[in-house]
Amino acid sequence: MSNRVALVTGGAQGIGEGISRRLAADGFRVAIADLNLEVAEQTAKDIVANGGEAIAVLVDITDTASVNAAVERVGQELGPVEVVVNNAGWDDFMKFLDTNEDFWNKILDINFKGALRVNHAVVPGMIERGFGRVINIGSDAGRVGSSLEAVYSGAKGGIIAFTKTLAREVATKGVTANTVCPGPTDTPALRKFADSSGQDADKVIGGMTRSVPMKRLAVASDIAAAVSFFAGDDAGYITGQTLSVSGGLTMA
Repeated sequence: MSNRVALVTGGAQGIGEGISRRLAADGFRVAIADLNLEVAEQTAKDIVANGGEAIAVLVDITDTASVNAAVERVGQELGPVEVVVNNAGWDDFMKFLDTNEDFWNKILDINFKGALRVNHAVVPGMIERGFGRVINIGSDAGRVGSSLEAVYSGAKGGIIAFTKTLAREVATKGVTANTVCPGPTDTPALRKFADSSGQDADKVIGGMTRSVPMKRLAVASDIAAAVSFFAGDDAGYITGQTLSVSGGLTMA
């Protein structure tokens, strides 16, 4: 069990909610940082009702001032951030040649620069205190590519490379940095994609499921288990690593 402070961006729902709940169950004091404050507050209430400690914090990771304000509030209410999970993200599915620069900028601002902003705000304190865990949520799309997700794949590939470099820079400071890459995960976002694909949603989900050697999609708790591992004290000699959580869909 841990009593450390963990900040989870996009922690109110989907994979982020699973991560928030798992860390709280592990004894972390969790700051659920999300643009949807109402949902974040409900998730925090549920965690507290189950014996955990959590607060909801409004954050827009595309805005540096918002990020800094959120980190300051967490410090005031829970204490300095010792574990950060950069989970917040956004995507839309379309062919690359159908995208435009506004779309590119939105993808990169949320999925890549958002993590840069948050890490830039919390890592100096980790270095000063001699302890920190940076866990960036990538994607198997960033490892092997994914149809209709060219720009998102590029952003997540950037997260993987960034995390490795950050890990090298802080390796002697008591701070680790690792990436967790989910494969196909049963979340509201995936269901929305299936519903809007123009095909039968159940067939889309079924096709994804059949492609996974374990014959099921991941659920949020599967991803959360990997995050929990990297967040723990036992992972102190593991840094710069990229862990795929995909049921065997990708193995390289």
